[in-house]
Amino acid sequence: MATKKIKSESKKYIRAKGTRKRAVAVVRLMEHGADITINKKSVNAYFPVFELQKIVFEPLRVLGLEGKVGVNITTKGGGMRGQAEAIRHALSRALVKMKQEHRTILKKAKLLTRDAREKERKKFGLKRARKAPQWGKR
Repeated sequence: MATKKIKSESKKYIRAKGTRKRAVAVVRLMEHGADITINKKSVNAYFPVFELQKIVFEPLRVLGLEGKVGVNITTKGGGMRGQAEAIRHALSRALVKMKQEHRTILKKAKLLTRDAREKERKKFGLKRARKAPQWGKR
């Protein structure tokens, strides 16, 4: 029976969770390092669209911490946009845990508020949530 080497993570990190629609993101923020990975891929590989990359980096850009902190992100559920916004929410929460002074700056930028909008359910007798079948008087 072969023995496996177990990596002991002596690195300290801050963990935070963020959500948007059906997407959930868990962020591990390290004060050292500068690499950012999402589901073991680089940000450019995971989000090829520049607009989504911009959403992910927004909390770091607002605080001027781009390239100064290491971030390991795990995300699942929802679509690409929902995941990007869930990451932004989780990253903002992690930065507040890292330093309490960041709270006022992120609060002004409206990055700590969870976007509560969800998909409306389909109603009986309708085609979608609000779209009704065509109706003719005669």
